[in-house]
Amino acid sequence: MSVHIDDTGAYVIDRDPTYFGPILNYLRHGKLVYNKELAEEGVLEEAEFYNITPLIKLIKERIVERDSKSTQQVPPKHVYRVLQCQEEELTQMVSTMSDGWKFEQMVNIGSSYSYGTEDQAEFLCVVSKELHTPGSGLGTEQSHKTKLFQIHGSRM
Repeated sequence: MSVHIDDTGAYVIDRDPTYFGPILNYLRHGKLVYNKELAEEGVLEEAEFYNITPLIKLIKERIVERDSKSTQQVPPKHVYRVLQCQEEELTQMVSTMSDGWKFEQMVNIGSSYSYGTEDQAEFLCVVSKELHTPGSGLGTEQSHKTKLFQIHGSRM
């Protein structure tokens, strides 16, 4: 880093004044105080620029704490599907569930109908899948197997 001195002999540091305020206050008072709308990563960048080791450690701890709170407070979202099937299709349908689908509940809807010479009971099966956010690296794109399951396993 090159040193710049103005006409009066003062050192010129070309840094963002938005993030310098918390740095200056820390040096004055020994406490990290800043506006909640201010990005902690920006303050960290300045602390690293000035090589203020205790402040760097403090900001990194706050970032870790903030990130762990945000992931704990958001419960996972789920997608639910209700599939209608005949009694003889139940085993195949449940055994072919894939890609994170989980069997939740089965309800006998009690409507028997004749299929050929046999009476067949019908069921509603509730299945669920955890919906992942795009940032998690796990997509919500359906696989070919799941699409087939939804087409052939469902009679809605």
